[in-house]
Amino acid sequence: MPPPRLWLQLFERQSDRGLGRREQLCASLRQAMLGGELVHQERLPSSRVLAADLGLSRVTVEAAYAQLEAEGYLRRQTGRGSFVAIEAQARPAARRALAPQAAGPTLSQRGQAIAATGGCEDPRHPRAFEAGSPDLRAFPLETWRRLINQRLRREPGLLGYGDPQGHEDLRAAIAGYLRQSRGLRCSAEQVLVLTSSQQGLQLAASMLLDAGDTVWMEEPGYRGASTAFAAAGARLQPVRLDPQGLNPEGAALPAPRLIYLTPSHQYPCGMALSLERRLALLALARREQAWIVEDDYDSEFHYEGRPMPALQGLEEADGAGRVIYLGTFSKVLFPSLRLAYMVLPPALVAPLTAARSVQDGHSAQLAQAVTADFIGQGHFAAHLRLMRSLYRQRREVLLEALRPLQAWLLPQPSAGGLQLAALLPEGGEAALSRAAASRGLATPSLSRLYLSAPRQDGWLLGYAALTPAEIRSAARQLALLGAP
Repeated sequence: MPPPRLWLQLFERQSDRGLGRREQLCASLRQAMLGGELVHQERLPSSRVLAADLGLSRVTVEAAYAQLEAEGYLRRQTGRGSFVAIEAQARPAARRALAPQAAGPTLSQRGQAIAATGGCEDPRHPRAFEAGSPDLRAFPLETWRRLINQRLRREPGLLGYGDPQGHEDLRAAIAGYLRQSRGLRCSAEQVLVLTSSQQGLQLAASMLLDAGDTVWMEEPGYRGASTAFAAAGARLQPVRLDPQGLNPEGAALPAPRLIYLTPSHQYPCGMALSLERRLALLALARREQAWIVEDDYDSEFHYEGRPMPALQGLEEADGAGRVIYLGTFSKVLFPSLRLAYMVLPPALVAPLTAARSVQDGHSAQLAQAVTADFIGQGHFAAHLRLMRSLYRQRREVLLEALRPLQAWLLPQPSAGGLQLAALLPEGGEAALSRAAASRGLATPSLSRLYLSAPRQDGWLLGYAALTPAEIRSAARQLALLGAP
């Protein structure tokens, strides 16, 4: 129901019409219902509460409610309350009439750039073949619930404000995990806990880039990154890929201020950046005083051999790091946890922490502490082992299900991840995507991930959130599309 302030505003609109208090209240409620501020079947405050809010006697409010019930505006039920009984037919027009008219928003230049990107969108209700979604049905909810209760009992202060850099226990857990599993050179003091990896990209863009600075982007690449850098006014320089990853050789490229990479498992094509290229890019970054953002978005899900260590771990141990390592818990735990992290060169910790405090203060304290316990007590490692096995099986099921379609849908090699790229005949993506959508299938576009022509038609098919039966059923629907 509307807050008391709205009731005061509605009531005061009638105060200069020379009406009695009951008539004033009746008129304000009629206007609210006809104007759409009170909607069909909405429950009104009790007569006692509304009388206290408006400084009226309860008798006056009861009389107004009775009058409106008699007129058909209200429906009153003993023991339940009073409800709006009408459904205004012209509510949108009435709303427009009441709203102040404006010529349109006047945005700053940066605001216009942000709006022009179209924003970012994640799948809210995963279906075949939405990309990037983990299987939330397999998450150990009982263990998580128990850890929440334990933390709240011993640390009630978690309900208050926290450190903008992140909860100390979680920063230590993240640093320990990354040193052991990804070969990073880092300490808890270099970890900045975030709400999302997108927030990390926006922090890097706002703090490290000026308008017109050049950013090297993998082509094709992650739209969330190009959106963040474009919104900061950067000049995006697409760099094509080959089987060894990003390949700047032989191209006359402007010197970069920042290089964005997904070196462990390139998004969306799936290859790993070769050691030779890694060392060359590190040398270039030091020579040009450029930054490298290493987005290690899903390296936990590697199914063939061991993944290459992180690029950050190859840097010289002289404290003059140029690599910003970015990770997230959205894929390995669950998206609504809203926890991600950066591992920063020491010189960037203080300024980016200050910038983060300006954006949203800090991540949720309780979620951070529980995640630290989940890691520290071994549940994280056990969950990863289970999900690796589960997702690897599902990848194999998808590849098998797609085998009869390879005349027109060609899956690309990929050693891990939650989705795989599949190529389509040139010019066929738009029509096939529409046909798939008519059968209830999501087929994320591959061509939209290119910044420049030529663009490869294809799909990015997610499989991790689907059971084997769901994968086979969805693949049968694809087969019905037929060859283009």
